Amino acid sequence: MKLTFKKTLGMLGTVMALGLVLASCSNKNADNSVKKIQDKKTLVVGTSADYAPFEFPIMQNGKKKIVGYDMMIAQKIADDLGVKLKIENTEFPSLISELKNNKIDLIMAGMVSTNERKKAVAFSKSYYTVENVLLVQKKDADKFNSVSDVKGKQIGAQQTTTQESIAKSQLKGSNVVTEGVLTGLTTELSQGKLSGVVVENEIANNYIRQYPDKYAIAKVKLTTPKDQRSVNIAARKSDKALLKRVNKQITKLKKSGELDKMFKKAEDLQAKNSD
Repeated sequence: MKLTFKKTLGMLGTVMALGLVLASCSNKNADNSVKKIQDKKTLVVGTSADYAPFEFPIMQNGKKKIVGYDMMIAQKIADDLGVKLKIENTEFPSLISELKNNKIDLIMAGMVSTNERKKAVAFSKSYYTVENVLLVQKKDADKFNSVSDVKGKQIGAQQTTTQESIAKSQLKGSNVVTEGVLTGLTTELSQGKLSGVVVENEIANNYIRQYPDKYAIAKVKLTTPKDQRSVNIAARKSDKALLKRVNKQITKLKKSGELDKMFKKAEDLQAKNSD
């Protein structure tokens, strides 16, 4: 059957309209995560600067500056994107909300990619593997050898962290005390208000290097579940293009050996700026 000129135009108009609708939907769902950052010329990274050597404050030229292992990696990502790096420091429990509310672009805070967190945000490749221990006063180094030794004791852990869940699930009978800032807990430990604080192994070692006469690692063994061992960078689930660039940078830094060098540099920087 031959189509009339009028019908042909009508069909052509319908096809064009459909094309515009599809294009509109495509633009609406397009991933502009990298372009948005490049347009504003700044990568905003959220952290909780109480977790040396990953992130911690120092005084530089009379001003407080957030530095550390995570911040060095963040700078590499910003450089790759061709933008400036801006650090937003907040308490750890607020970071995922800050990300989901578009106040920050990425989370870099020694954050572990747990199954629960994966429901809320997307994670990069891992750039550090975690092991957890119980940090105690040096005089108590041989006092806590088993779980039974912590019964009735005040044990600290940072709020909403894997360390909190480990303390509650593995140190049965202890009274788990949580706070938003880790340094508050370690100060209370040094004052004898807490018997121990569950922390990541490298964080514990850092405290011992900084205060060799004050802290030690207890002999009680803590198990770090498989889904709580990898430290990753968190991004919004919709920001796939940004996450792809982040992963590319992590792979590059890992392959070149730069990650190990930066971690050592962060440790040395923290030691140099400790009291």
